[in-house]
Amino acid sequence: MKPLLILICFLVYTVILFVITWITARRATNRAFFIGNKSSPWFVVAYGMIGASMSGVTFMSVPGWVGTAHFSYMMVVIGYVFGYAVIATILLPLYYRLNLTSIYSYLETRFGFWSYKTGAFYFLLSRTFGASFRMFLVVNVLQIFVFDAYHIPFTFTVFIFIVLILLYTFKGGIKTIIWTDLIQTTFMLLALLVTIYLIIDQMGLNISGMVQKVFSSSYSTIIYTGWNEKRFFIKELLSGVFIAIVMTGLDQEMMQKNLSCRSLKDAQKNMFTYTGIMVVVNFFILFLGASLYLFASFKGIPVPEKTDDFFPIIAINHLGPIAGLVFLIGLISAAYPSADGALTSLTTSFSIDFLGINKRKNLEEDQKKRIRYFVHVGFAVILLIVIVLFRIINDRAVIDKLFTVAGYTYGPLLGLYAFGLFTRYSVRDRWVPVIALFSPLICYFLSDYSVQLFNGYKFGFELLILNGIITFAGLFLLRSKKSRV
Repeated sequence: MKPLLILICFLVYTVILFVITWITARRATNRAFFIGNKSSPWFVVAYGMIGASMSGVTFMSVPGWVGTAHFSYMMVVIGYVFGYAVIATILLPLYYRLNLTSIYSYLETRFGFWSYKTGAFYFLLSRTFGASFRMFLVVNVLQIFVFDAYHIPFTFTVFIFIVLILLYTFKGGIKTIIWTDLIQTTFMLLALLVTIYLIIDQMGLNISGMVQKVFSSSYSTIIYTGWNEKRFFIKELLSGVFIAIVMTGLDQEMMQKNLSCRSLKDAQKNMFTYTGIMVVVNFFILFLGASLYLFASFKGIPVPEKTDDFFPIIAINHLGPIAGLVFLIGLISAAYPSADGALTSLTTSFSIDFLGINKRKNLEEDQKKRIRYFVHVGFAVILLIVIVLFRIINDRAVIDKLFTVAGYTYGPLLGLYAFGLFTRYSVRDRWVPVIALFSPLICYFLSDYSVQLFNGYKFGFELLILNGIITFAGLFLLRSKKSRV
């Protein structure tokens, strides 16, 4: 595909998003920005969350990851199902009962000021890195296939992408994102299915023939039984449970969309519906990954060193112009939801959890809006800087790096919420930041020396669970009198 055609597609798609923004963001208030006036249809939220949770990472990195991890990621996905059930039956009722806008306000009610700020800080840290990883993946593809041809530097490409997201989320926030996610999820899923069809067609097979080839290959291996392997199926399953809980249930971005539903019942219907769709979509993404490797073998195409580049190389260079166009639209569709939602949730958390604009009675609505605008722009600048830095240090599959970082940054959140929900103890609040700091450091040490310390054992995504357990244990040591909450 010619760079000009890719650029035109990108601009047309962006114009569609701005039209939706114009329709949804008129007369938007702070309440509309933060929780969509609690009027979002649950089925729209459920469907749109697929695009937000999958993002460019899943869309592009997971297919390439199949070459080494095979279908083992499906065990993580099965774990997600149990994690989402916990969110729907335990966390959502809590958030709705307390009428929260920021979910980290619970920690202040339960433990105190420093616990609250610690939880909010770890979300800001986690989401900043996570969103940057996701956006990097997409911007890097646009850089390689479009902007390099015009000798435009990577930093300027990131700047353009961030500015576009900033503009269409500036006023409407969640009220706008609920509807843009709907469009973007649709295009992402269409791109996935069309690409699979084009691969099958070029290999001269039918659907049943491709299914047979995939499941007779080593790529379809789901269960690894070696206990000391990173892909050990029990580790993958348990990791999936807790990844879902922390990266969805304890994540302001994902819960902000759920809290925009009209009622708890609607939010729960949204979560269960989303779970079913998510399992099917992840299976098709893994199936696409196996199909890409089989197609490459069939055509004699070398696999790139960075497997994140595998899908775009096949789609754009080897499947014809239609596949390239479809891939690009799918990638953009997968990227925008994670980027716009992240920027909105970061703005929400910092405005409420650190600036406390919802509690400051002396501020007029217009003053609160101005503060929110400044915070929104500030986080856009931070994301730009992190994305540029990430390109310099990137050295492995983004999906792997994303979950590794999540293990360190979401672990303290897991421990805090678990202690709050499953015990009746209070804690010595001022010491909570210390526990939350040392827990990831201990995990890093144990992970780095796990082979020597634990007879060849290698930590995978279960590092998140260990981090949560250490935080929980530290809070238990700091326990004080029984809680009234």
